[in-house]
Order: sequence, then C-alpha cells, then structure tokens
Amino acid sequence: MTRPHVLLSVAVSVDGYIDDVSPQRFPLSNTEDFDRVDQLRAESDAILIGAATIRADNPRLLVNCPDRRAARIARGLPEYPLKVAVTGSGELDPGLKFWHCGGQKLVYTNDSGAAAATARVGELATVVPLGPEVGLGALLDDLGARGVGRLMVEGGGSIHTAFLAAGLADEVRIAIAPMLIGQAAAPRFLNPAEFPGGPARRFHLEEVTRIGDVAVLRYLPKRDAAA
Repeated sequence: MTRPHVLLSVAVSVDGYIDDVSPQRFPLSNTEDFDRVDQLRAESDAILIGAATIRADNPRLLVNCPDRRAARIARGLPEYPLKVAVTGSGELDPGLKFWHCGGQKLVYTNDSGAAAATARVGELATVVPLGPEVGLGALLDDLGARGVGRLMVEGGGSIHTAFLAAGLADEVRIAIAPMLIGQAAAPRFLNPAEFPGGPARRFHLEEVTRIGDVAVLRYLPKRDAAA
C-alpha cells in the first residue's frame, strides 16, 4: 500500500512562534505567501489539521482561488481537497466553519473518541476510529487506500510534532515572517519530542524562496543533508 506524500506547511515568526496569545488568529504571512499556500492546497488531495487548531482558529481550510478550483475539476478531481481532522477526545464543535464548506471531510480518532465524534459531526463527516490510539502510520495507510497521493498538514504544533517525531514527513515548508512574538505562552511550531537522529541530525535544504518580506524554506527530512 502506498502512503501519501506528506507535506508539513507552517508560517512562523523569527523567534519560532506560529501565533500570539490574542483570541484572534495573528497574521504572520503576507498576501503573496497566503496565495502560495492556496496553490499548495490546490495541488493536494487532502489537507489535515488537528482538532485543537479547528477549535482555536475556526478555519474554513479551502482553496480560495476560483481558477485553481476550476483547474482541479478539469483534471477530474473534486473541487476541493478532502479535509481531514484528527482528534483523540472526539470533542468537536459541529457549528464551526470547517464542517460547513468545501468538500468531503474525514475525522480520525481512537476507539474511545469515536462515539463522541460521531454524535457531534457524524452527519457532516466520516468518522474513522484507528484503534486504541490515533496512529499516524495507520492514518496514512487509510488515506492511501482512499486514493490520497498528496497530503498537506497545516497543524497545529502537536500534529506537526507528531509527524516529525514519527519520521513521517516527506517535506517541510516553513515561511519565516519578519517579526518577533516574544510571548512565552504563545504556541510554537514544534513541541519538545524525541526526533529521529536527535539534535545532531541535519535536514536537507532543497530550496529557499523570497516572497516579499517572507522567506520560505523547503526542507526534505528524509533525504541526507549532504545530498
């Protein structure tokens, strides 16, 4: 079984934060970089996000450009990529935007969270229990079986950390915004974890792109840094 190509996409401040502590989502990127992310979404078969980020940001997680959606349809694809949520508790708010726009939705959870997830969003999404834990390997196997060849992971920090700690990220694209958050309680890109190879392991830097005042770094974690 072929697993999807996994792309982690994130925007961070120079000091490594993905948001500030205010209730509203803090805009780190610029207009041109948001358009780059829209293109990545259009190129993906599925977009994955954690339940905590859905609760915090109330995102729609759509391809916004009509021409890109039309191009997907012309290629025989759904207008929007599959939207994937990951939750351990199953505590999902059916009133949030994620569930009411775009195309099909999947919810991956564990056996204990399946009943709660089904009760809350079972009429809006397909709920898939993966066993005692939400294993990312099993999740990727299931997505591959559903025909997903390219998965875009948009966070949050716990989800990004889990993919990298499990060695399951094929690509990481980090947009670095020219600002400092400096708030100790603000969320960071990654949480502490045991990552493959430890602190001495270096990622392969494939590309650096300047988009206005934002620098986008493209890393390939599975390739030797010396390659």
